[in-house]
Amino acid sequence: MKSYDVVIIGGGHNGLVCACYLAKAGLKVCVVERQEFVGGAAISREVWPGFTISVASYWMSMLQPKIMMDLDLVENGVEVISVPPSFHPFESGKSIVYWSDEKRLVEELAQFSAKDAANYAKFNAHMMAVIPYIRRLLWETPIDPTTGKIKDIAKAMSIAWRMRDIGAKVYDIWDLLTLSAYDYLKRWFESDEVLTAFGSYASGSAGLISPKTQGSAYVLARPYLRDNTTSVGGGGLIKGGMGSISEALLRVANASGVEVITGQSVRKVDIKDGRAVGVELVNGDYIAANTVVSNAGAKMTYFDLIGREHLTEEVQGQVERHRTKSIAFKINLACSALPRWTAYDERRLNEPNPGSVTIAENSDELEEAFHSAQNGEMSAKPYLWITTPSAFDSTVAPEGKHVVQIMGGHVPYTLNGREWDEASKKEMLDIVLKQICRYAPGFDREVLHAQILTPKDIEEMFAMVDGHVHHGEMSLDQVFFRRPIQHYADYRTPIKSMYMCGAACHPGGGVNGVPGHNAAREIIKDLGKRFPSAARP
Repeated sequence: MKSYDVVIIGGGHNGLVCACYLAKAGLKVCVVERQEFVGGAAISREVWPGFTISVASYWMSMLQPKIMMDLDLVENGVEVISVPPSFHPFESGKSIVYWSDEKRLVEELAQFSAKDAANYAKFNAHMMAVIPYIRRLLWETPIDPTTGKIKDIAKAMSIAWRMRDIGAKVYDIWDLLTLSAYDYLKRWFESDEVLTAFGSYASGSAGLISPKTQGSAYVLARPYLRDNTTSVGGGGLIKGGMGSISEALLRVANASGVEVITGQSVRKVDIKDGRAVGVELVNGDYIAANTVVSNAGAKMTYFDLIGREHLTEEVQGQVERHRTKSIAFKINLACSALPRWTAYDERRLNEPNPGSVTIAENSDELEEAFHSAQNGEMSAKPYLWITTPSAFDSTVAPEGKHVVQIMGGHVPYTLNGREWDEASKKEMLDIVLKQICRYAPGFDREVLHAQILTPKDIEEMFAMVDGHVHHGEMSLDQVFFRRPIQHYADYRTPIKSMYMCGAACHPGGGVNGVPGHNAAREIIKDLGKRFPSAARP
C-alpha cells in the first residue's frame, strides 16, 4: 500500500499548481488523474494527424505572473507568442481593432460615436483604479463571517485592514458584482456597436448569463485581472497550445518529487471518524494519505468522492443548489485555409491575420441567442470567439494547413425534444459556419475536420458537471465566502484533513492557478509548514 502526506484527486492545472507548492514545502505528494494525461481542460492533443488542438481552454489571459515566477514556468516551456490585436467585424463593413495603444483604439470607437471615443479613457481609468483591489482579493482566503469565533473575526479584520484604502471604490466593486454588463457600460458608452463589442465578453464567459443579465458586469474585470507588466510578460497565445502550460507544471512537479498517476479514477475518499485517510481507486488500489485534496467540482467532490452519508442535510442542500448549468460550446477545426474576414482585408492592415476575432452583431442578437439556449434551442446567431493559432505557430498544423478554434456562447445542455447526437451536432456546426460566413464568405468550404463539443461533451470529457468550465456560476451568490458553499469557502470541507483546490473555489474558473495556490497555502499552514513562495502577488 502506497502512503503519502498528500494525495490530490485530479491533475488539472490547479491540481498541479497545488501539488508543486506542497512538494516544494517538503511534503510527499501524489496526484491521481483519470485521463491518460494531465492538464484537465488545459490540454493540447493531436486530434487529427498533424493538427494539434487546444481542446478546451485556448487563450492564456489569466495565469497569474506570481505563480509563473514561483514555479519557473517560462523556464519550463511556457512561451507566449506575440500576435496582432483582436478584431470585431460588423455587417455594415465597419469594425473595431483592439489596439493596445489607447489613442488608436479611441480612433476606432470614434466611427460609432464621438461621445464613446471621448469616454473610453475615462472608462479605462475607472477600471484601472478598481482592479488593484480585485487583484488583491484573488489571493485572499474567504472568511466565514457568521461563526462569531475570535479567529474568524480576526481574519475578517485582517482583510479589512489590507483593503483599508479602498474608500468609495467599494461601491464600484459592488456595481461590478450586481449590475449587468450592459448597464455598467452605459455609464460611458451610447452606441450599440461599442456596447456590443465590450459587453459581448459576458456571452463568452461560459456561464448562464448575457450582457443584460443582472450580475454580469463582473466579466468586464476579467481582462484586467492579470498584470501583464511583469518579467514573465503578457498573456496570449501559447506555443504548442494550452497543454504546454500543463506540461510545464508537470515538469516542475516531477522535479519536486511529486508522483503522478494517470489513467486511474478515484472511486471514493476513505473517511474514518470524520477524517480523510486515503482514497480508493476504481481498479481496487488504495492510497493512504494524511491529507486529501480534490481538484473536482463541488457536486462531484461532495456527492461522489465524499458521499452523502458523511454530510449534513444543510451541506447537501447547499451543494444541490450550487448552480452549474452552462450554455458554452467549443468547436475545433482543421482547415485548408484561414477565414478571410472581408472587413479586415479591406482595411489593408500590416498583419495578414488578426490575433483573434469576436462575432457579435448587436445587443439584440446576443439576447436572442441567450434566450434560445435558455429555452433548449440552438441559437441561430450565437456569440463566437475565434482563434487561429496556426497563423502564428507553425507547430500546430501541417504546412499549408490550419487550425481554427471557436468558443461559442449559446447552446443548451439539453435540447428540447431530442438528444445531442451526430445529426444535432452537425446542425450546430452548420449554424456556426453560417455565422462565420456572414463576415468571411466561403470559409465553410475550407473545413477538413471538425471536433464539436457541446456542454454534455465537455461534462463527459473533463468531468465538469453540466459542462460548466468554471465548475459553477460566478455570480454574487457563488463567489468569495459562498464559493462553493457557505461555511466551507476557505478550501476546507466538513471532512477533517480534506480540502478543495479547483475552480469551484475562490476565485473561480479560467486558467489562473489561484485556487491551487491558495489551497496549498492553507494546507501548508494547517500542517505547520512554511509556504515556499518567492514572488509577491
